[in-house]
Amino acid sequence: MDPLSKDKEAPVRLVEKDPLGAGRIGVYTAIGGSIGLVPLPWVPDSIARRVRGALVQDVAARHGLSITPEARAALAEPDGPDGSRGIFAQAMKFATQKFLVRFMPLGFLPPLRSAATTFALGHLFHRYLQNARNDVSIRIDVDEARRVRRAIDASVFAALRIEVPEGATRKIAPEDLRDDITQFVDGLIIGAASLPDLIVRRLDAAFDECLKHG
Repeated sequence: MDPLSKDKEAPVRLVEKDPLGAGRIGVYTAIGGSIGLVPLPWVPDSIARRVRGALVQDVAARHGLSITPEARAALAEPDGPDGSRGIFAQAMKFATQKFLVRFMPLGFLPPLRSAATTFALGHLFHRYLQNARNDVSIRIDVDEARRVRRAIDASVFAALRIEVPEGATRKIAPEDLRDDITQFVDGLIIGAASLPDLIVRRLDAAFDECLKHG
């Protein structure tokens, strides 16, 4: 029997260099952020599970992988793989959000949190499948999903303290013809524009560390 016959019969995954394409996760992020604006208990988390579930399904499929329902649920749960879905927990979460909106200038936090966690889930799950997954199985099971989800959640906090190398050196114009005010305003705008890249580089580095050290 040909020793390679088993490998020849195994399913082959053909994955594009960039299976997601530009802006795809951005759409999911925008949808995730809008969920935080829904002023009803239980509904935002229910919709979030649907959106995040579709996101991980999309990412996995574009890497030529299947994902079990339990694994999808572990990745898609808004409060983490071990998050509580009980009525009391959901009611307390909704009451806290309403308090922030009504009595404190923090009403932007629920949509921002929902958008940020949706982006982190899609971006880092894609990074894991692209760079870190060593399992030859074409199916993602719940144990693998929980390990990845915990690494994603941990990396969001670790990104605040981890040190990352500087990005690519930006070329400087041979002469600056702007006045002082224009230089100052441009500096603020350019700094704000470079912030997402810095955040993503920190997130990537933190995620790699979390996966490495469990």
